[in-house]
Order: sequence, then structure tokens, then C-alpha cells
Amino acid sequence: MAETSDSAVSGHGGQLALAALQAAGVREMFTLSGGHVFPLYDAAHQAGAGSDGKAVMPLYDVRHEQTAVFAAEAVAKLQRRPGVAVLTAGPGVTNGVSGLTSAFFNAAPVLVLGGRAPQFRWGSGSLQEIDHLPIVAPVTKHAATVTSTDDITSAVTTALEHALTPHRGPSFLDLPLEVVFSTGDGKAVAPRVEVLEPDPDLVEKAVRLIAGAQRPVIIAGSDVYGGDATEALRAAAEALTVPVFANGMGRGTLPPSHPLAFAKSRRKALDGADVVVVVGTPLDFRLGFGDFGAAKVVHVVDAPSQRAAHVDVAVSPAGDLRTILSGLAAYAGDRVDHTDWVATLRTAEQAQAAKHELEMQADTELIKPARVYGELRKVLAADAVTIGDGGDFVSYAGRYLEPSVPGSWLDPGPYGCLGTGMGYAMGARVTYPDRQICVLMGDGAAGFSLMDVESLVRQQLPVVMVVGNNGIWGLEKHPMRAMYGYDVAADLQPGLRYDDVVKALGGGGETVAKAADLPAALSRAFAAGVPYLVNVITDPGDAYPRSANLA
Repeated sequence: MAETSDSAVSGHGGQLALAALQAAGVREMFTLSGGHVFPLYDAAHQAGAGSDGKAVMPLYDVRHEQTAVFAAEAVAKLQRRPGVAVLTAGPGVTNGVSGLTSAFFNAAPVLVLGGRAPQFRWGSGSLQEIDHLPIVAPVTKHAATVTSTDDITSAVTTALEHALTPHRGPSFLDLPLEVVFSTGDGKAVAPRVEVLEPDPDLVEKAVRLIAGAQRPVIIAGSDVYGGDATEALRAAAEALTVPVFANGMGRGTLPPSHPLAFAKSRRKALDGADVVVVVGTPLDFRLGFGDFGAAKVVHVVDAPSQRAAHVDVAVSPAGDLRTILSGLAAYAGDRVDHTDWVATLRTAEQAQAAKHELEMQADTELIKPARVYGELRKVLAADAVTIGDGGDFVSYAGRYLEPSVPGSWLDPGPYGCLGTGMGYAMGARVTYPDRQICVLMGDGAAGFSLMDVESLVRQQLPVVMVVGNNGIWGLEKHPMRAMYGYDVAADLQPGLRYDDVVKALGGGGETVAKAADLPAALSRAFAAGVPYLVNVITDPGDAYPRSANLA
């Protein structure tokens, strides 16, 4: 690839795409090998190594394309920059659609570069010839086919600008065979993302409502982290003395020790609040669709398209979350003293924490998920990245584990797609070579992606996996029995040795059937230095006390 002044580049299509990606700060590609995208691999290979001896643009390859997209999503969410997956034509792209959809629901700035059958022979039946755009358009912010090699750099930059502009989300580009294999010219520039300035009058009205409330509550969601607004949220909460709850990547925005950080008294808070401030998360099923009784709702979002239709627009500012939250923090007007309200919630929080403590220490013949998390919390470092991939077992993780730092919690989000675990683990390990990475999986979720342990082993990406193995689809079995008095299609083979699968793929692991054996097993897992799975046989009769409505 030749470079001239003003970031002009020339070379084959893969080199042009790579130049545009590098200008945007992309530092890796996730892929599953396919001939349609060979030029992208060649460009990454030809980029060579940096002064540290490491590849300038490393390729991480996987065993299923969904894992590549999930890995890119994890990088995008954790690092707040574009994550890139390169997928070959046809089934390569369609296998990645669940990952694209997850990124769409989770506002992750992912770019998928897809191979495509040649345009000049379109309609003749080339290998894997299918028009991807109608398939991916509903779950992307931008989807296009590049028809000229000279357009590749500008097309990549445009796609990245769409992905990075709030409300963030994935983009997709098709690169037809003859376009990506041919040579051309282009200009690599950094994407330009405009900041959406909120209406200051709406910010003022919102803060007056919050300051004048008797019992306000803040719920912080993933976009608080994605918009790099964690410090601004903390400042706003402290300035207005408002208790903060969190979901998704909003967890850890305030450390558990913070006097305004709450997690276990949310029901009491929402039942008693007169103003609920929801920041950076949709009013979906996780929040009862925003029905908080008589409480007024302030919905603070990063783009007008994300504002719930039923909230009061006059007190729900949209735009850059840092600007909005900083505006709340700067309020100097009259305010109600919330000390008693905070103290009331703290009393409820402590009572619930004491109950959880007993649950996490319970010594039962069949291991309860609570006990697993009671032991796990003792070995997790404060900055460990915890990844949830499952139903009931992972729901318990949200109940018992409290992240201490922002950006240390990854879960499937509102789309609820299983199979994210290995991809998220790969992206997290690439992001943090020296931090603990812990994947929490149900045995159902393990069936979606466990083969990609081989990808982690081969590329020396150690992670710890803890499987809650109850031999059922717990999220379906218990509700179905409650509804119908029976269940079908909800059983798995009990006691399967998922740890043996990991060992066969080059990692390590063990099965634990007694709670007393958990501490030593978890310690061995984190000390192993290889992908290691602790297969915990848990009580199939234990059902998560779910209250959220699906619709």
C-alpha cells in the first residue's frame, strides 16, 4: 500500500479499507476465514508488526461467525470505539445477523465488512450469491454495497460515522469480489461525529423537577458508559443528592461503597418515588415499560429517537449525555432535602443485603446459584470483567454481584441473545490482557458457543468460565409448569461434563457438585492461565424469582 500526503492511499481494496479503519482507531479484526475477504486479511498481514513486535492489525479468527461479531461488539462497548468483524459472503454474513442485532439493541458501534459475490456476474449463480442488504438493513444504522474500489475508504468512513453517531449502533458494508480484489485510490480520514447539543431549556426544566421532588430516583443505563458520561452522572447525583440504581453497563457507575449507590432496594424505590430519572436506557420490559405509578418520568437519552413515546417531552432532554448531566450537576437553585429519602432506601438496602448474605452462604445438599456467587465474589478482583451469557443462572449474577468500576459488566442486553459468551470473552481479553475475565453461563447457553474455546486456546486468550449446570432450560421450564402444570422441550441431559469439552479443546476445567469444593475450584480456574471451565452442578428446582413482564 502506498501513502502520499493528506492521508491519500492506494492499493487493493483490502488495503484501502484497512487505512480507513486505522484512521478511526480500529486495532484488530475478528473473522472466520473466507475467500471473498482475502484482501482484508492480506492488508492486515502486510501491515506487519509495530515497535513492540506485536501485529499492527491482528486477526482473531473464530469457529462461528456470530462469535466474531460478538467479539467486535465487546470491544466496541468496552473501549467506546469501533469494533470490526470481517465475514465472508452468504452464510458468513447470515451467521453474523444475531451479533448485528445484539449490537443494534445494545448501541454498540460495530462495523461488519461482508464479502459479496461479484457484481459483474450477478444473477448467474456465483458461490454464496445473495443480496445481504435486505437481511441486515433492519438491524443496522447503515447498510450499503460498495461498487467501486475507489469508493472503499470513503464508504468505510461513512459507515463508521453512522455507527459512532448517537444513538450508536452497527453498520454493514458489502464488498463485492471484484471491488475488493481490484486496486484503487482513496483518502483515509478519521470519522467526524457531531455532538448533539441538548436544549438547555429542557435541561433546566428537568433539573428543577428533580431538585423539587420529595423522593427522586436515578436509573443509569448502558449509554451512560457508552457516552463516556460516568463522571458526569456521579456529579449530578451528588449535587442533587439522588439515589442511583443501574442496569446493563451502567452498573459500576457508582461503586457499591458510594453513599448514593443502590442495587437491592429498587422495588421499594420505584414504588415510593415521585420522580424517576431514567438515563441512557430504554423504558423496556426491564423497567416495567416505564410504568412507575404516579411518579413523573424524566427520560434522558442521547438522541431524540430514543425518547419513550409516553414521557413528558418538556422535561426529557435528548443529546450529549455528558452535557445534560453536567447541566444537572451545575444547578444552583432551590432544592428539597433528600436526606430522609436516601436514609429510608439505605435501611431497605441493608435489610435486603443481609438476606442476600444468608442466601450466598447457604450450605445445601444441592448447590444453589446464590452460593456460587457467594464464593465467586471472594475471588473476583475489583476490576474483573464479568460477562453474563444465560437465563436464570445469569439473572442471579445480576442479583448478587455488584461491579466496582464502570465498564466491567457485559450482558446480552434487552435482545437477550444467548451465545454471546465466547465472543464477549475474546473481545474483553483483547481489551484487557491483564485483568480477570469471567464468563457466567447457563448450561443451555454453553451449547451455543463452547466450541469457540478452541479459538481462545489457540490464540492464547485465557478466561474463566463458570457454568451453572442444572440440566434444564430454567427460564422456560419453571414458568411453563406454573402456567400449564407441565413442561415440554425444557430439559437437557443432567450432569453433562462441559469441563471435559474444554479440556478436549486444550483448556482446563473441573466439575463441582459440593459447595465446599467451590473455593478451591475457582482459585484453580483463575490461576490456570488457560481457558478454564468450572462446571457447577446446581439445583434444578431453584427458580429465579422473576417479576418482569415480557410484553
